[in-house]
Amino acid sequence: MQLNAEYKNLLKNALARSGLRATKQREQIFTVLLDKRDHPTADEIYARARGEMPSISLATVYNCLETLTESGLIRAVNFEREPTRYCPNLTQHAHFYCKATGEVIDIDLKDSLLAELKAALPEGYCAEQIDIAFNGQRR
Repeated sequence: MQLNAEYKNLLKNALARSGLRATKQREQIFTVLLDKRDHPTADEIYARARGEMPSISLATVYNCLETLTESGLIRAVNFEREPTRYCPNLTQHAHFYCKATGEVIDIDLKDSLLAELKAALPEGYCAEQIDIAFNGQRR
């Protein structure tokens, strides 16, 4: 697995804005997340990354995930009493967590809904990000 030129540039530029550089490990973790967009945990990312990079450590995976999150390339997704999951979809969206299967699904949010939510903020406040998470299961 390798990043295509567009994602390689995105990674390089985002990290450069943070004063960092793209390493093989960061590139590998980003590739794993983009390859299968299923909101994996750090342990799942570690297992997948070892296929291409057997010497990578779990600590390195955690460090890479923190760097990619802080650089704005991925989002950390948290559900009550569950391990953090990681999402490379940077569009404004919500998440649905299925308690029966553990699956996490992206849910697109209409601009009109986002505008309505932002309008509910107290006067003088501005939301930089809106995180909406649904918990439940398939009927």
